Amino acid sequence: MTDAPRSPLRIVLAEDSMLLREGLVRLFDEAGFETVAAYGEADSLLAALDETRPDLAVLDVRMPPTFRDEGVRAAIELRRRMPSVGVLLLSQYVEGTYAHELLSSGEGGMGYLLKDRVASLDELEDAVERVSEGGTVLDPQVVRELLSRRSDPLTSLTPREREVMELMAEGRTNAGIAKQLFIGVGAVEKNVTSIFQKLGLEDSGTDHRRVLAVLTWLQR
Repeated sequence: MTDAPRSPLRIVLAEDSMLLREGLVRLFDEAGFETVAAYGEADSLLAALDETRPDLAVLDVRMPPTFRDEGVRAAIELRRRMPSVGVLLLSQYVEGTYAHELLSSGEGGMGYLLKDRVASLDELEDAVERVSEGGTVLDPQVVRELLSRRSDPLTSLTPREREVMELMAEGRTNAGIAKQLFIGVGAVEKNVTSIFQKLGLEDSGTDHRRVLAVLTWLQR
């Protein structure tokens, strides 16, 4: 007896540029996802949540009417109503404040990508899948920008632990970090455990230590 085919991931999209909105819908379709609704602003997306019942919402950071932080505000409200729905924010520019605000709850299922990244179907598909599975995805440029704004007080971390920490901040799994650094998964796990210990992140059984470590890294 074969397993029943998995239902396609249900996505709702809010993007004020019609050209990009239609392009994203096509990309999602090529990746095997189902775009159940696409809007030009955030309020309509929020108003239809009970009807669309998405698995993941993709929102532009800046949309009408003020073109400031409508997407971020909508993402926060969406997660308040439906905590299990993943959220992927898209932005034209690196806006570290919004990335920090998105992650400040310490929960997974969040992502922040620059729009240039969505030109690659593989990268977009990977980000959508990781966020929908409860992971955290940060664009590498966002990570670099956030790190460049702060001095590095985490002097107790070794050079290898810093490399592992930066890749963790991009949302990579231990296997993904191992592949990137050409080391074994076991070595990555030892570095991650050491990072948690040095940051004082004890395993409480409830806190998402990986996200909390990333927040500590980005805030200091």
